[in-house]
Amino acid sequence: MAKDHSKRFLDIVADAKSRILECTVHDVKRRGEQGEAFHLIDVREDHEFSAGRIPNAKHLGKGIIERDVEQMIPDTSSLLILYCGGGFRSALAADNLQKMGYTQVISMDGGFSGWKAAGFEIETEA
Repeated sequence: MAKDHSKRFLDIVADAKSRILECTVHDVKRRGEQGEAFHLIDVREDHEFSAGRIPNAKHLGKGIIERDVEQMIPDTSSLLILYCGGGFRSALAADNLQKMGYTQVISMDGGFSGWKAAGFEIETEA
């Protein structure tokens, strides 16, 4: 899912991924079906979130997540699963949240694209 990403961007993503945990779209689906408590956070841009998202996802775009996460989720021990379009922006955001003291942060590899490709349910604006 590298699209036409620059080498420098991919380098900082690889660096972030060396410090974070990742899971698959199937892991997230299973956790939800089993009733596990976690915050699913969509870090994509506003227009991406409006066009479609994973059910029950909260929106904290990558540009504001560090600024606003403490108001939405003050408990730094909460389980947070982040996703973006493919798993790169969510990895960067997960790395930063860990630096802020959040202790259970996971980036969903494959992102929204992987979720859709798996045929899982999505929500759209009515």
